[in-house]
Amino acid sequence: MRSLILLLVLFFSVIVSAQTKLQPGFNGKEYAELLSLSYFTHDAQDYYHLEYRSPEVGLLNQWTFYLRNDNVAAIDIRGTVNKTVSWMENFYAAMIPATGSLQLNDSTTFNYQLSADSKAMVHTGWTIGLACLAPDIEKKVNDYYQQKHVKEFFLFGHSQGGAITFLLRSYLEYEKQKGHIPADIVFKTYCSAAPKPGNTYYAYDYDFITRNGWGFTVVNAADWVPETPSSIQTENDFNPTNPFILVPDIVKKQKWIVRVAVKKIYKKMNKPTQKAQKKFQKYLGRSVYKQVRKTLPQLKEPEYAKGNNYIRAGVPVILMPDEEYRKKFPESNEKYFIHHSFDAYYMLVKKYYF
Repeated sequence: MRSLILLLVLFFSVIVSAQTKLQPGFNGKEYAELLSLSYFTHDAQDYYHLEYRSPEVGLLNQWTFYLRNDNVAAIDIRGTVNKTVSWMENFYAAMIPATGSLQLNDSTTFNYQLSADSKAMVHTGWTIGLACLAPDIEKKVNDYYQQKHVKEFFLFGHSQGGAITFLLRSYLEYEKQKGHIPADIVFKTYCSAAPKPGNTYYAYDYDFITRNGWGFTVVNAADWVPETPSSIQTENDFNPTNPFILVPDIVKKQKWIVRVAVKKIYKKMNKPTQKAQKKFQKYLGRSVYKQVRKTLPQLKEPEYAKGNNYIRAGVPVILMPDEEYRKKFPESNEKYFIHHSFDAYYMLVKKYYF
C-alpha cells in the first residue's frame, strides 16, 4: 500500500511538472522577448497578446498585461519617462522600512510587506510607485487565475520599471503567504538595467524567496544606472552580532593614552558615514518629498529608516561589452543613456544567449 501511494505521488508530480511551462534558470530568449514587449517592438507580438494597459497613476507609473498563446502571462512595469515628476520618484531615495504603510491620500492607505526581516529597508520613491500599481496588478492576477486558469506569470521591468519589479515580486510573495493570491501561482522575474532597490537585508530576503533560479537582474557592465543609488554603510548596517559592538568595552580596558587615541581615530572613521547618511536623508528624503507633494498633495510623508546601504538584489546576469559593442556604442559625455538603451541590452543578450 505504501509503495502504491509513493508511485501515485510520483505520477502526479510528473504530470504537474509537465504542465509547468516556466522553468527555473536564466533564458536569454525569454528575456529578449520581454525586453521587446517593454519597448513596443514586434519580436514577440505574434505569440504575446496585449490584454490590458493601466492608466498613468502616482508619479507617472504604468503597467501592461500580456497573455502568451500557451496561457503564460507577462506583467511589464514601465520605466522612467522624460518628465520631472517621473524623475522625482528616482530621486526620492531615502529609505523606509520594508514592512509598513503609505498614506497616498485621505482615503487610500497602502499596507505592504516586502520582507520577513525587520532590518530590511527599501527605496521610498519606488515603494510609492509600487503602492500606486500593486492593487490593480493583484486584482488582475486573481481575475486571470479564476477566469482563465492562468497560473504562471513573468514579472518584468527595465530601469525604474526593474526597480519596482523587485518590490512587486516581494509584495506578491507575502500576499501569497497571507492567502490573498493562490499559493500555486508561479512567478519568474527579470529585472533589467535596474537600480539597487534596498539594503542588504532586503536583498537577502529577495534572493531567498526567488531562490533556485526564479529571480534575475540583467546588467550591461557599461551601464551606470544599476550602480545607483549611492550606498552609505555605517556601523548600524551590520548584523547585531558583530565585533564592532565590542569596541567600547575593549577600549575601556586599555591605558588612558591608548583610550584617547583609539576613541579619536574611531570617531574620525565613524562620524563621516553617519553625517553623510543624515544628509542623504535630508536632501533625498525631506527635500524631495516637498517636490513630490506637488503631484501627490495628500501623500503623507513617511517615517524614514536610518540607513542608505543600497545593494543589488537578484541573481546577476552580466552582459559584457566587447570590441564590436564598443564600436556601435562608443563612450559619450553627451549620451548618458547610450549603454542603458534597449538596443544596447538587446545586442548583448543576442550575442551571448542566442
